[in-house]
Amino acid sequence: MKTIKSLLQPILCVVAVAGMTATASAAEAKKDIVDTAVAAGSFKTLVAAVKAAGLAETLKGPGPFTVFAPTDEAFAKLPAGTVESLLKPENKAKLVDILTYHVVAGDVPAEAAMKLKEATALNKKEIKLEVKESALYLNKSKVTTADVDASNGTIHIIDTVLMPPADK
Repeated sequence: MKTIKSLLQPILCVVAVAGMTATASAAEAKKDIVDTAVAAGSFKTLVAAVKAAGLAETLKGPGPFTVFAPTDEAFAKLPAGTVESLLKPENKAKLVDILTYHVVAGDVPAEAAMKLKEATALNKKEIKLEVKESALYLNKSKVTTADVDASNGTIHIIDTVLMPPADK
């Protein structure tokens, strides 16, 4: 009996660790878009902008949403002072316009996005989609990581901040 128990113990440990890993993965998958971005650590500017624009609760809502998320490096490509200016209360409308240009209603995985020529953002403006050398581009921004799952949609990470076209 002792031999069977000693043989089973390592197996039970592996099963317990696998179960904890599966539970941890399930818990991570349950994070909404905002919490997923916060946990990633490379979207500090985006999260600050979303909060300043008053959009955090929307993006924590049921969705589903598809977010084209610029990294901190993408925001750093903007001209000096742009982010600081956009975060000022008097520029909230412009910030909301820019941020909602990064969000599409519905859950659009990369496979589906690669078949589209354009998508309508939440701000009602069109984003041009194009596949070049097996990579998805939105206007001139490249999707560097696709299909990051969140409980209320999908995040596609992009390398450049999308600037919405001017109102007609």
